[in-house]
Amino acid sequence: MLLLKFVCAVLTRALFLLLALLAVWRVCLVKNHHWFWLLTVLFTPLLLETIITLKRSKGQEYKWFSPAILFFLISIIPSIWILELHHQESKSSDPQCKKLDSWNSVKSMVESFNATHGNDTLKRLEDILSIVCPNDWILTLHQCLLILLILGKWLLPLGGGLTRDELSQLLLIFVGTAADILEFTSETLSDVKDKSPQLVYIILAVWTWSMLQFPLHLSVVTSRPDESVEKEEEEKQTGCCRCVLIERHSTDIWNIVESLFIQDGPFLVVRLMVMAYFKVFHQMLLFFAIKNFLVVILNLYRLVVICLDAKPSARPSSPTL
Repeated sequence: MLLLKFVCAVLTRALFLLLALLAVWRVCLVKNHHWFWLLTVLFTPLLLETIITLKRSKGQEYKWFSPAILFFLISIIPSIWILELHHQESKSSDPQCKKLDSWNSVKSMVESFNATHGNDTLKRLEDILSIVCPNDWILTLHQCLLILLILGKWLLPLGGGLTRDELSQLLLIFVGTAADILEFTSETLSDVKDKSPQLVYIILAVWTWSMLQFPLHLSVVTSRPDESVEKEEEEKQTGCCRCVLIERHSTDIWNIVESLFIQDGPFLVVRLMVMAYFKVFHQMLLFFAIKNFLVVILNLYRLVVICLDAKPSARPSSPTL
């Protein structure tokens, strides 16, 4: 069992490094400058974390926080920023590039790779990958990043008191969060017209901020139901029932905080800014703005309900005999 945990810890971090290295290689290719290989310096925190974690805790994670995921984001997000900004500055697409929009396109790329003669497999693979359209490259990196974050958290060994039940809840939250983030970046960045660098910076900044949900695991902080009931019965007479109720609803409170300040709140602000300031309007943008608005309102309503539930009710004292 210990060997399996060790293998999972090493394999997950190796996949993190591989995707980050692929992103740096793409930056060097589009920028046509070898100085961008210096981005690999950002891999150092993840490498150090791997050594320290494997040596001290045998690869086990913490309950509230995942350093491996945080350092993985630090290693790959700058490369995605550079690719996004470069693509927005030079949107003239190469007519010879290959789009990954059908099985025929993917099949033709595989066939061309197999048909290429030569012993240098890496060089042949580089030539094939370099002809993929920039927009498809960026979208693929976004998708692989989010999928690897979910799979990586699943593969990383449990530790710090995180139960399998809490991990399953966290993974389900990650899936929904990843879908919303991908929809935000793909839909909103596609609305950028006439080379608006301010909007690109705003969208990428909000996207980076929303990615902080993955290394933080505060939304799975739960108290045991039996313990909460016992504490509530014991402290009902002492006026401390409010603390017990807040503790019992800690998961809901953290979910509300993340939605309001990290995801749906910032997403709503950006979409309203796109419609009001940048004069961009279409049906899907309006729909997603309404969706974010509803989520914000419902979370505020839920917060009010929790606060009212935590307010101690005035109860008449029973007469003493």
